[in-house]
Amino acid sequence: MPISMYQASVPVFTKMLTNLSVILEKTAAYAQDKKIDEAVFLEARLFPDMLPLRRQVQIASDQAKGAARLAGLEPPAFEDKEQTIAELITRINRTIEFLATLKPAQVDGSEGREITRIIRGQSKTFTGINFLLQFAMPNFYFHVTTAFAILRHNGLDIGKTDFLGPLG
Repeated sequence: MPISMYQASVPVFTKMLTNLSVILEKTAAYAQDKKIDEAVFLEARLFPDMLPLRRQVQIASDQAKGAARLAGLEPPAFEDKEQTIAELITRINRTIEFLATLKPAQVDGSEGREITRIIRGQSKTFTGINFLLQFAMPNFYFHVTTAFAILRHNGLDIGKTDFLGPLG
């Protein structure tokens, strides 16, 4: 049986966001245990010209919500105002709740759907399959991976199993 557009998107985004939420919970506990202000982690970057952890999580959330475009819908807009780890976790939970509203029948068959986005000031039109596999997924994984790397670099004891989460 071929993989469906729904299977390739919504459950994948949901699982990875869930894993990121667990990692952020570990971050909050680590900060409390070590008596480190959460802002240290929220504003941490891998390199000065990269976005901080807070923005990495916000953008990962936005990329996941973008799965709505496969269903012909606009994703809900969330203000980028999170200032604590708990608020980032709440944003992730809101994203997961939104993804749960998308049904397979809405997303499946969207391989050829035209999706137009403004990217760096330029209008770009994708087919659904190209939007998912060449834009949304790579961007999503980039920001989730960068968030993971920022936290690992800053001393959080996490590894590959935290990133991947429960298998099966």
